[in-house]
Amino acid sequence: MLSENWVKIDERTWRFEDRGVRFFLLMGDNQALLVDSGMTIPNARELAEELTDLPLALFNTHADRDHVAGNAAFERIYVSPCELVHPQLRGLTSSQVIPVWDGDIIDLGNRDLEAIALPGHTPGSMALLDRATGMLFAGDPIQRNGRIFMFGAMRSLAAYIHSLKRLRTRAGEISCIWPCHADCPVDVGTIGELVAGAEAVERGEVPYSMSEMHGTPIREYDVGVSTLLLDA
Repeated sequence: MLSENWVKIDERTWRFEDRGVRFFLLMGDNQALLVDSGMTIPNARELAEELTDLPLALFNTHADRDHVAGNAAFERIYVSPCELVHPQLRGLTSSQVIPVWDGDIIDLGNRDLEAIALPGHTPGSMALLDRATGMLFAGDPIQRNGRIFMFGAMRSLAAYIHSLKRLRTRAGEISCIWPCHADCPVDVGTIGELVAGAEAVERGEVPYSMSEMHGTPIREYDVGVSTLLLDA
């Protein structure tokens, strides 16, 4: 029985809604790829197999705990090696990692997915661009009406700005963006709005409110398109 949390995007693409975070299933002619494995459901692989009989691999956009709950069911995982510093992935061995670098192509069979590095939210944050359709599966860095975590170890607002500026130069290749949080999908103009907002925060031009997240004091900057959460 198909889980009611699955939402069909097109004949070869699905998204799964998991309590404020989502992951995606992409299918080609020869294999399928799960993009992240959720926050609360260790059986993400079984859920994906409700929809496809193709050989199934896993791609982690990054390693925050709300994206890796079902990782243990996969023997090998596509991920940026830069992300292996993250506590959630420190137990992986080199043989379990399929390293993904900026510009690499994952070929699912008549469906080429290009990995695009987006460091800042985490060191090894990666997006996947479906070259044929222009669909960008962006992980966490791009959100509309969301809360983008930029506080704590290994996060960098400067790196985030540079990543989005570089991605903006490829806007003509992107038809729509599928984030893991908040509104979905969002338009490509969201990238430029986030760049402008983050640069304004960096210049000290955006007022903030104090808050707390997971016991950590933080500053919340509402930049219109989303809220950036930075160290206090």
